[in-house]
Amino acid sequence: MHPSLAVNVGDWIRTELVEPHGLKIKDLAEHFGVSRQALSALLNGRAHLSADMAIRFEMAFGVKADTLMRMQVAWDMAQARTREADLHVRPLVAA
Repeated sequence: MHPSLAVNVGDWIRTELVEPHGLKIKDLAEHFGVSRQALSALLNGRAHLSADMAIRFEMAFGVKADTLMRMQVAWDMAQARTREADLHVRPLVAA
């Protein structure tokens, strides 16, 4: 996937789930049983989505945790691909 097509899952959750419902991060964090700082870091792109947090969003909003986790992996891979040229690894075996 080209990096420009990947979506940061935290940003997507914020704009598509949290903001449309008029929720405050503090209130949602309390509802989820997590710290406001942890939730804020996720929603503002400073932290990655964990499987546990994905399940919390599934339970609260009905969006499949598997879908959210695939979005996270796609984002991670797209970011890694932008740095691929900086990696200097030779093949160990012929493909």
